[in-house]
Amino acid sequence: MSSHVYKSIELTGSSPKGIEQAIANAIGKAAETLHNLRWFQVMDTRGEIEKGKVAHWQVTVKVGFTLD
Repeated sequence: MSSHVYKSIELTGSSPKGIEQAIANAIGKAAETLHNLRWFQVMDTRGEIEKGKVAHWQVTVKVGFTLD
């Protein structure tokens, strides 16, 4: 097993469809400009309520990637 050095960043993704989609949106956007993404950790989950119902999700994730 090789040794890696990781850099981590915090991102917040959002979606009206749910938590998993909010995470996927954050990671998908990060993957457009970063490479070697390796892991994520959910740090915080929030939601917006409209008319007594969950209308929107926000999920903050820490994303780790290896350095070149």
